[in-house]
Amino acid sequence: RGGWYSLYPKKATDLRTSRARLLEMFTDTTCDPEIMKNATDTYFSLLQGFIASLDGTKQENKLRFMQNFKWTDTLQGNTPSAQQDAVFELVSMAFNVAIWHAKFASRLAGKENITEVEAKDVHRSLKFAAGIFKHLKEVHIPRLITPAEKGRDLDPRVMDTYMVQCKAEAQEVTIARAIELKHNATLIAALAFETANFYQKADHTLNTLEPECSSKWRNYLQLKQHFYMAYAYCYHGQTLLASDKCGESIKSLQEAEKCYSRAEALCKEYRQTKGPGSTAKPSEQLFFTTLGGLIKNTLQKCERENGFMPNPSRKKRLSQ
Repeated sequence: RGGWYSLYPKKATDLRTSRARLLEMFTDTTCDPEIMKNATDTYFSLLQGFIASLDGTKQENKLRFMQNFKWTDTLQGNTPSAQQDAVFELVSMAFNVAIWHAKFASRLAGKENITEVEAKDVHRSLKFAAGIFKHLKEVHIPRLITPAEKGRDLDPRVMDTYMVQCKAEAQEVTIARAIELKHNATLIAALAFETANFYQKADHTLNTLEPECSSKWRNYLQLKQHFYMAYAYCYHGQTLLASDKCGESIKSLQEAEKCYSRAEALCKEYRQTKGPGSTAKPSEQLFFTTLGGLIKNTLQKCERENGFMPNPSRKKRLSQ
């Protein structure tokens, strides 16, 4: 084997065993954040022995460059990237830990009748994932001897997009809880508008990537942007209706319809676009269809209320 295995057989064996266990955790459906934390702590503490300076100085640890690591990519398919650098291994493995936390949150959020405790777990996992992406981008990726390849997972644009998307998805949980607890429509509209802006920012971050590897992802981000803009207009319309501003509320609900229709069209594009990503059908999910019904019912209510409003000019003519 050479390399680490001939120089430090015990340390290398421990590292290899803990690495294999961590990789297993990524696909183990019974794994939870606590199990993942234990596995990552064990592996990264061992890996640091091949990265951190042995004498406490800024001098590079010679073990850092003794092993070649290969990783495939979320956007570039099965073509691996390889670097003979333990920092590349650290960054790549930590990237996958962040993805695991984001997917764990997604699975939990997809349950019916999610509890407050579960909602907090979703929020916590997404914030943790966003923190990992941010830390890797700012601290570890700049240390790589070979710069991150364009369009691959460690590209700063990709890292930024994942970071913003995690923030947006965490806020989705806040919106769902606010709706469930029947909070003020003004608050829900503001949260939805901010979430739509998060998705728009994430989409714009990807606009310089090659379309063949980013189109499907961008479709997803765009449909989420329009979906939450529809939410924002819908709840803003409810606020206006409560203030007896029926005409303005109708306009707001009509904008909600437009955004919702655009989101539906993007759902279709998303399913038909080739590329890495889920094969899910967002437009058939309960959360999507529920909003469509809410917009329709609220608009009808606005139009009815508007029909009952007194017409001052008509009243004046009748009195003459």
